[in-house]
Amino acid sequence: MNTLKTVFLMTLMMVLFLLVGYLLGGSTGMAIAFIFSLIMNFGTYWFSDKIILAMYKAKQVTKETAPKFYNMVEELSRNANLPMPRVYIINDPTPNAFATGRNPQKAAVAATTGILQGLNNEELGGVMAHELAHIKNRDILTGTIAATLVGTITYIAQMAGWALMFGRSDDDEGGGLGALLMLILAPIAAVLIQMAISRSREYAADSGGADISKNPLALASALGKISRANQVKPLNNVNPASAHMFIVNPLSGGGISKLFSTHPPVEERINRLQEIAAGRR
Repeated sequence: MNTLKTVFLMTLMMVLFLLVGYLLGGSTGMAIAFIFSLIMNFGTYWFSDKIILAMYKAKQVTKETAPKFYNMVEELSRNANLPMPRVYIINDPTPNAFATGRNPQKAAVAATTGILQGLNNEELGGVMAHELAHIKNRDILTGTIAATLVGTITYIAQMAGWALMFGRSDDDEGGGLGALLMLILAPIAAVLIQMAISRSREYAADSGGADISKNPLALASALGKISRANQVKPLNNVNPASAHMFIVNPLSGGGISKLFSTHPPVEERINRLQEIAAGRR
């Protein structure tokens, strides 16, 4: 169900993208928008892992420099039938983790010093299994494409909006309103679709992580601890554009901001994991 939902949302995102391109320049504009999307996705696909790891000053570790953590990831990778990813540690006291890389053969997992110190072995194993599930499901590619499309839609929508405003005739009284709606609604719709895709993939990774670690309750416990810690003290220097990558949203917010959350409610994720443990899912 989560996979079908993701396919539907990605299709909807592409339709919105092509619509914006069509409104900007007809069939030619739609073709240009599509080509522009391919170029943007190619760049982010190849370089997104290097960018994100450098952004958080992640340091690669080996079996010699971090044997306990490295061996845990290695064992879980075998359980998941995945190649061994590169392993990184981020020097930050707030617990959190993410996975990155363009495919399972080029993947990396990163964890903060806070998560290594604040969780027990079972909980940490559940978290890393969740990240490996993202790699196995190729969620990194999905998220990268969605994020790139959002940025491109926003850019092209602005171009289309200005073109509509300055290109309309005096008889076209509705052109200004149409341009304003284009400037505002298309990027918002794209962001909402991106958030829905991200939330769907988090549920799938929780389920996959529970299967890899064979301990859904440990992952549920970890999610509760990480969520509470991030509410008290968010990660240092978090870039909102990368917030969707972390296992728990590193940015705090309430009210209307929940509508734009990249993550499902932690309480709901915990409930689902408890149902998995009880055999009800």
